[in-house]
Amino acid sequence: MTDDLSAAGRFLYEAGTLKQARRTGWWMARARDPEGVAEHSWRTALIPTIIAKLKGADPVRAAYLAVWHDTQETRTGDVNHLGKKYAPAGDPQEATADQTAGMPEVLASAVRKLVAEYGAKESPEAVCAQDADKLEFLLQGIEYKAQGYENTQRWIDNSRGRLVTEAANQLADELLAQGTIDWLRTALGEGET
Repeated sequence: MTDDLSAAGRFLYEAGTLKQARRTGWWMARARDPEGVAEHSWRTALIPTIIAKLKGADPVRAAYLAVWHDTQETRTGDVNHLGKKYAPAGDPQEATADQTAGMPEVLASAVRKLVAEYGAKESPEAVCAQDADKLEFLLQGIEYKAQGYENTQRWIDNSRGRLVTEAANQLADELLAQGTIDWLRTALGEGET
């Protein structure tokens, strides 16, 4: 390969900072050690494969969009809903353009197109990825509530109300009906609860 990959290498180190970046909205719910952006993004990348498959969309494309959905937060930080009232988060497409500057054009244009598609919410896969982001937020809220953070109910309700696809809404109903360790009981053969 003759293309210079130094910018791609720098981006990979930059992306690693999302392992330490905390999701700031959970502090308002009093979560002591909220999940990181990278932790959120991992499960968000799994969820659209389920939604897309049920919706008849491309699950690989939906997951691909979800993988990149918060990469700009290395530059903008995780600005929570209240924070956006006072200082709107940076433009994801502008941050992505800066992040990909100097990368081989085949890489840079692919990433820029993914971020634009996700933000436009027009393709079925982007809708699935957007729902996955909200559904992951709902899931995390349920898990925090199970840990005793009662204030997360507002986040659970808000996330639930913003889901668009029928598949995501049905999955949310299932998640709300289950306990956070029902999966373990089933895996141990204790039956469904």
